[in-house]
Amino acid sequence: MLKNIQVTGKKDTRSGFGDGIVEAARKNDQIVALTADLAGSLKLNAFMKEFPERFIQCGIAEANMMGVAAGLTIGGKIPYTTTFANFSTGRVYDQIRQSIAYSNKNVKICASHAGLTLGEDGATHQILEDIGLMKMLPGMTVIVPADYNQTKAATMAIADFEGPVYLRFGRPVWPIFTEVDDFVIGKAQQFESGTDVSIFACGHMVWNAIEAGKILQEKGYSVDLLNIHTIKPLDNDAVVASLKKTGCAVTAEEHNVIGGLGDSIAQAAARYHPIPVEFVGTQDTFGESGKPAELLVKYGLDVQHIVAAAEKAIARKKSM
Repeated sequence: MLKNIQVTGKKDTRSGFGDGIVEAARKNDQIVALTADLAGSLKLNAFMKEFPERFIQCGIAEANMMGVAAGLTIGGKIPYTTTFANFSTGRVYDQIRQSIAYSNKNVKICASHAGLTLGEDGATHQILEDIGLMKMLPGMTVIVPADYNQTKAATMAIADFEGPVYLRFGRPVWPIFTEVDDFVIGKAQQFESGTDVSIFACGHMVWNAIEAGKILQEKGYSVDLLNIHTIKPLDNDAVVASLKKTGCAVTAEEHNVIGGLGDSIAQAAARYHPIPVEFVGTQDTFGESGKPAELLVKYGLDVQHIVAAAEKAIARKKSM
């Protein structure tokens, strides 16, 4: 039951990345960390102290950083590039497409400060299009973990995964609620099994979905809730099984509803089991400066909006 999920603390997901890359590097001496003048923000201080010879400061030259990373793979290195999500994708899309994705280079593109919860830095930094940009690249794996534990586990797991990866995480302190061993690339994580409505969420929105699921259960609804931490490749088996159980769905993501998780779920539904789907995310808009929690409310990504979307999906199903 969702009410039995325990919060064991609070910590930012970027710290999960910082701790995970150190552990991964201890196990694999081919791991190299690159940053574009944001080592502190990406929590690389421990890595720099322990592995100074495996750290490359590229400065404010993100496009060059991607080219350097691609080159390092030719010599067998496993480069982790690090900067804000906006600069990890929008600023360097040409370099990622041409130098990394097209030639299937083993680069791990690690992107922090994603989504509205970047907060006060405002619309120019709050990228809400990056999942769509990256999942459209052939061969690119896209991962959006839910909390500190899962981000740490994902950071370590991608070291053993061959091929380009986009790993997306965030800035704010967030509840820790997953177990350390709850992460497998490409495998959805089931938090609750139910029959009235499916809720698919990723990243920070997984916790909001859990809180919404509790409210829905109190209202008498049976909720099927999955954490889709791997957007691509999508766990189609788990998604379609859930759609067939419930007959309606809600997606929740800190991203534009165009191009993100919602699109992936809707595509799966259209192909394998057409049903009503409601989308919780930003509605084709840029963000703005503000406190993270307040922005989530304003842009419709809070708990109550997920509850409302679930009730709407259920009503649509009943009217069919």
